[in-house]
Amino acid sequence: MRDVKSVLVSTGPVGIADVVAVARHGALVELDPVALDAVEDSRARIEALADDAEPHYGISTGFGALATKHIPTDQRAALQRSLVRSHAAGSGAEVETEVVRATMLLRLSTLMTGRTGVRARTARAYADLLNAHLTPVVTEYGSLGCSGDLAPLAHCALAVMGEGHVRARDGELLPTADALAAAGLEPVVLAEKEGLALINGTDGMLGQLALALDTLDVLFATADLAAALSVEALLGSDAVFADDLQQLRPQLGQRVAAGNIRRALAGSPIVASHQGPECTRVQDAYSLRCAPQVHGAGRDTAAHARAVAERELAAAVDNPVVTLDGRVESNGNFHGAPVAYVLDFLAIAVADLASISERRTDRFLDRARNQGLPPFLAHDAGVDSGLMIAQYTAAGIVSELKRLAVPASVDSIPSSAMQEDHVSMGWSGARKLRRALDGLTRVLAIEVMTATRALDLRGPLEPAPVTGELLRLVRTVVAGPGPDRFLAPEIEAVTGLVASGRLVSAARSLTQVD
Repeated sequence: MRDVKSVLVSTGPVGIADVVAVARHGALVELDPVALDAVEDSRARIEALADDAEPHYGISTGFGALATKHIPTDQRAALQRSLVRSHAAGSGAEVETEVVRATMLLRLSTLMTGRTGVRARTARAYADLLNAHLTPVVTEYGSLGCSGDLAPLAHCALAVMGEGHVRARDGELLPTADALAAAGLEPVVLAEKEGLALINGTDGMLGQLALALDTLDVLFATADLAAALSVEALLGSDAVFADDLQQLRPQLGQRVAAGNIRRALAGSPIVASHQGPECTRVQDAYSLRCAPQVHGAGRDTAAHARAVAERELAAAVDNPVVTLDGRVESNGNFHGAPVAYVLDFLAIAVADLASISERRTDRFLDRARNQGLPPFLAHDAGVDSGLMIAQYTAAGIVSELKRLAVPASVDSIPSSAMQEDHVSMGWSGARKLRRALDGLTRVLAIEVMTATRALDLRGPLEPAPVTGELLRLVRTVVAGPGPDRFLAPEIEAVTGLVASGRLVSAARSLTQVD
């Protein structure tokens, strides 16, 4: 995705890969001229209703619990401005740049469907901000995930109006008005309904879901490779990963995970060293033997989440919305339940993936279970603690991930004078999933760091070609066994290998990793 230079936004959906390209890798945005014509066509319908004597929600009325209040024509621009200003009520730490860029792209995608009634120049303003790499400051708290991600989207809309603050490409915090002027951009004065159209969507939670699925593609493959390292270094059996055994239980993700582990262990002298009738071990522990079942269930969960995300990416979420036959109708499509549920589901899978990884790490450190390795893989046990406390770190993260797996979507708190009396909390689910993914990355890194040290201690036996390549890569950032060293930088270094995907790339240079 780093090679994608631009993404075309038209009336159809953008894909998850498009979101990743723009949000993570800075791809530019192009607007389809035909879609811009459709935007102008629906705008004409809104302008006709603005002149109607009958009130129309969001066009000539107030919002939410104030929907019955008629707004005179000369106050409607102020109405839209006030809506955005009042809803830009976020608080807390700044949200990551990639999250804001994903949110803006997805709101732009909905604007370009021609179903929201905004002007073409307003849609262009979002593309201009993205292409200038000016990122509105959005904060952690403020969205209940119903009526859309109101506060986060309002902070983005505030920047289009030339208000608030933005971050430049280099991270410098700038007043939005100054940043727009420096980029040669003009602030937008919002017309009827536009303020409402800019803040009514599931874009914040959906953008984070798309980014999470991209991250999980790397982490699932990494988990399989980490398990292979552990099976090999703990003198486990590769027989349980045979494809015919996996086909007896036709769960799709399980077969993928088992295949990855099996190929990573192919040709291992260490595995071969304890095969045959002289081997007295009957079965490996569940954390080794059942890795495909757990990893595969997580993959299948992600596949379900991806299907939901792709449907949501094809949605035109706004309220009211301009229908294909020109009606302007109120609806409830802004409710975030579909996205909120799968965000919570993924947090469960992430917690369990980390849990089984930590159990494999722990087996290496107990001389009663590690098949002849030193206690805690220490150089001089007693004088040295080895990797004892690295496992504590992993255990602490896993415990946190279990708390983060508690669903956000089962909660609801009423707002807007009980008009909005049931909400999804999808934004909260997205935020905790991001934290959970960071934790999983670190737990897998600790397993990789532990298993590669154990492989060194199995010498002179050699690992498999794939696991040996992983060992060599880890040794480029972390030294091998020896007396105790400052451990925190080593954990961070291996975490970097996991997060960047370099471990997966190294394995893929030698074999298929799905």
